[in-house]
Parts: sequence; structure tokens; C-alpha cells
Amino acid sequence: MAFQPIVDIRAGRVFAYEALVRGVAGETAGEILSSVSAEMVYKFDQACRVKAIELAGRLFAPQDDAKLSINFMPNAVYEPDACIRASLAAAKRVGFDPRRLMFEFTENERMDDVAHVQRIIDAYRARGFTTAIDDFGAGYAGLGLLADLRPDMLKLDMALIRGIDSSTSRQVIVAGVARIAEALGIRCIAEGIETSAELCTLRDLGISLCQGYLLARPVVASLPPFVIQAL
Repeated sequence: MAFQPIVDIRAGRVFAYEALVRGVAGETAGEILSSVSAEMVYKFDQACRVKAIELAGRLFAPQDDAKLSINFMPNAVYEPDACIRASLAAAKRVGFDPRRLMFEFTENERMDDVAHVQRIIDAYRARGFTTAIDDFGAGYAGLGLLADLRPDMLKLDMALIRGIDSSTSRQVIVAGVARIAEALGIRCIAEGIETSAELCTLRDLGISLCQGYLLARPVVASLPPFVIQAL
């Protein structure tokens, strides 16, 4: 697992670290996931969660409140309470406060059973976890999904962020989504930020939670320092 910070650029501190799957030879998450068979998805999802929590227990400062953000595949969760047991056991084993867990779900294929995902979100929220829709604005993660699921966080896909400083249409869309999210009590995270101009534009649009290579690249089994470029 590699870690990349989600930074609150207004407060100048880390809001969360996202745990990202990496291969032993540097393979990306996409490359690793492409080799996971349908029969192994559940076990793979569980193993990734446990590994991320075990590393967080060693790396995260216990007095800090930065969250650990873990990606998960909704279709790999057959029953929310049963699927979270291994995560809770790992958190207890390494002394990691489970209330610091944040789960990002993304759906690259059409989500046919939205009610099932809603049950997952409700179960996780009842345990004090934070939930997020990842890659919003790409694929099937759209306004209908947002209206149905009402997560705590919304991660704006890098397709909306890339070149936003020179794109009026992207600025209008992101500003509109940010207003909708705020009205629903949801916080936005901008991901994939690579330039200071993008960061400045997002700040001016009211986005304070940011993630991307500009701030820090993912580092395997370590928490990378972040740098807020001059705004």
C-alpha cells in the first residue's frame, strides 16, 4: 500500500491519507486489479483493507485526527456488518481508532443495486465511519447517484480538475457541484491537482480539500510530506 495525503489547504494540514494499492514492482492499482478474478474480489478487498489499517496503526500519529481513506468495491460487499469485521479486528489489533476510517466507493460499471450500496453507507455511518463517492463526474458517478446515496464526501474526478484554471465550463460545473454538495451537507475533495494554477482556481471556487501530485506523490508504506505551492 502507498499513501497520498488529502490536504486542507486553508488549515495547512492533512485531512486524510488515501491508501493506494501498488504492486511489488511498482504496478499501479489498475494493473493489479485487472489481474484479480471475480471469484477473488472479496478476498482481495478484505486483504487490502486489513493491510492499509495495519500500516496506518504503525505510521499514523495516535494523537492526530487524520483519517485513513480506503477504496472499496461495493459489489465485493455482500453484507456490510460481516464485511467490516476483519477491518475492525485489524483496527483493534494495532490500536487504530476506527472512527478515523473513511471509505471511498467508486463504480466503473453501472450500479444496478443502489439500495445495497445505501445499506452499506448507512451501516458504515452508524459505526462512525466517513463515506465518499470517488471519481465524481466520471463514468456512472453522477447527480442521480449523489441524490440517492448522500455520502459524507464527494471526490471530484481529475477530468473536471485538469486545466480548470483555463476552462470556464469546468469552473462553472465545479462551482455548481460544490454548491449542491454544500446544500446537502457534503464536503468536496478535488483530486488529481498538478499545477499551482489549478490549486488557486479551486481555492477561489471554495474547495479547500485537495489531493494530487502538486501537493504530494504517493509513497509506499510511508506518509509523504506535503507542500502547498505558493498561491
